[in-house]
Amino acid sequence: MRIGVDATCWANPRGYGRFTREIVPVMAALAPDDRFICVLDRRAADCFDLHAPNVELRVVEQSESPTTAASADGYRSPADMLRLTRAVARERFDVFFSPTVYTYFPLPPGLKAVVTVHDAIADRFPALTLPNWRARLFWRLKVSLALWQARIVLTVSDYAARDIARVLHVRPSRIRVALEAPAPAYRPDAPPAEVAQAMSACGVPPGSGAFVYVGGFNPHKNVDLLIKAHAALAASLGPAAPHLLLVGPRAEDNFHGDHRRLERAIVAEGTGTLVHWAGFLPDETLRLVHAGALALVLPSVCEGFGLPAVEAAACGSPVIATTESPLPELLAGGGIFVTPGDVPGLTQALATMATDRPARERMAAAAAAAAGQLTWTRGASAALDALREVS
Repeated sequence: MRIGVDATCWANPRGYGRFTREIVPVMAALAPDDRFICVLDRRAADCFDLHAPNVELRVVEQSESPTTAASADGYRSPADMLRLTRAVARERFDVFFSPTVYTYFPLPPGLKAVVTVHDAIADRFPALTLPNWRARLFWRLKVSLALWQARIVLTVSDYAARDIARVLHVRPSRIRVALEAPAPAYRPDAPPAEVAQAMSACGVPPGSGAFVYVGGFNPHKNVDLLIKAHAALAASLGPAAPHLLLVGPRAEDNFHGDHRRLERAIVAEGTGTLVHWAGFLPDETLRLVHAGALALVLPSVCEGFGLPAVEAAACGSPVIATTESPLPELLAGGGIFVTPGDVPGLTQALATMATDRPARERMAAAAAAAAGQLTWTRGASAALDALREVS
């Protein structure tokens, strides 16, 4: 097959980009007789690191990279999208694969396509994910067009599939699941000296425990509630209180960022000496932080998959995560799962991880075992099956 791939999100540092960078190379390796023609812009091409004999690039000039133009409050030029559509039309693709609806652009009429919709969060909680009516309208139009053009809708978990069927009114018979997995960098063999150095570099003093949050600082992530729960724990534990690391870029966020409100919340709670903004951390550093953490905390309103929790689990870290996700099933026994918005429950979960070492170690072992069952080969095989099904 000649498979077209929307690789314009290759430069995206968030989950959409990670999904693309992990699944496409494995798909290419599993199907050496197929040709993968990656359509992308200059910014994505500059960081494109997949070199395989059956992978080709088609660079399409854009006035602004789709990675940034498709942000929550951004604007994608119709002329730019038309250039991408025309570039695809010039190729004789058997099928086209969009690893995310985030950078979706209109495809030539009649082209068979598989489009990945990672979740229905923006549609369930528009006020928490999209900043204004204009952004919500454009998102709705983009998703509607993508669903109309797709023969099959791919997603990342059974939980997300149920949401997509219910919220976006997609027939379950059109939905396929390609599970995500931790990248090879996330593994449970971190040298203690390197762990201590990484934690110290993030502001955690030697001998102090720390919880870790990884992701965007958007309202639906409920980081404000994590700050509140952590402050309550700190008040009860006094000098023995663990620290809190907030990992992720505060600038150039493609979504509805909320970090200034979080900064004010930290000041209001008086925990400024215990909460640290770690910024973006590369995988090799982040795995050390996970290895040294008391737990990864992901208290979101909703998660289609929850990849940061799975990556942390692969490093031997237990998790505290939202029940509105596939994580209670994917990491069964590997953490404590809390109803979104339940601050007392979140506070108690933090307290258990901070004070009950045997329980924490049992959960860490279960989390690592569960994460070890997830592979990108499994997800890539499911994606290839979907492409062959529609070709």
